[in-house]
Amino acid sequence: MMNDLQVTIDKFVFGVARGYRYNDADVWAKHEGNRVRVGLTDYLQQKSGDVAFVNSKAVGTLLAVNDELAALETIKVDLVIPAPLAGKIVAVNEALTAHPELVNSDPYGAGWLVEIEPTNINDYDALLDAETYLPQMRTRAELEREK
Repeated sequence: MMNDLQVTIDKFVFGVARGYRYNDADVWAKHEGNRVRVGLTDYLQQKSGDVAFVNSKAVGTLLAVNDELAALETIKVDLVIPAPLAGKIVAVNEALTAHPELVNSDPYGAGWLVEIEPTNINDYDALLDAETYLPQMRTRAELEREK
């Protein structure tokens, strides 16, 4: 993405897409019409390793903030992905069944997980914008490097 913000830590470059919102679990949200598309940030997908399997909750599932919306298996770790906002799942990225690697190769695009019809759009507005999220993600990445 041309307008991405970037952070470089050692040999790793982490992109943060402008125009998206973020929670402190490194999950992004993008408002599109009456839906919000959700996925993993570049930082989280790089930190977690190659995604081997994605199991998203079914269409129609009602979520509260921080409810599990998907589980991912990577070569390094199993992840539970929390919902960044409350609402109903209205679409699941079926392409990830055959091609879970899209989460790694295109985290802000084709690698999206689910689309949610939000209960309250103010939940979206309460998430962090890219400029606010970036320094928080940088701090987490630097702490991770020190482990």
